[in-house]
Amino acid sequence: MATDPKDSLEDRMSRLEKELAQAKTGKDESDEAANERQKGYSQALKLSSEFIAAVIVGAMIGYLLDLVLPTKPWGLIVFLLLGFCAGVLNVLRTAGVVNSPHPVDRLGEIRKRDKER
Repeated sequence: MATDPKDSLEDRMSRLEKELAQAKTGKDESDEAANERQKGYSQALKLSSEFIAAVIVGAMIGYLLDLVLPTKPWGLIVFLLLGFCAGVLNVLRTAGVVNSPHPVDRLGEIRKRDKER
């Protein structure tokens, strides 16, 4: 132990400041990691809910079509598959794999470029 209480207090304060600085940098890193995990979970929830919603909507349209028309299983089957395809397309769009929803949209961009020339 130091003989002068003031020196020991200064030493303890400097150690405490160093420990606080280390703990603060560790906390910042853990907060960033938690935020990244949260973003991943929210993106996964969004993608899965979009996919499931598209399949359910397709199945419901097919079922209702089968109630109205005499095409008992075929409306449900066809629209269930269409809902599945729409769900996959929505997931790919949200993930950024598919940029344009339809090739006709690109036609508008080409015309716009031609007018600028």
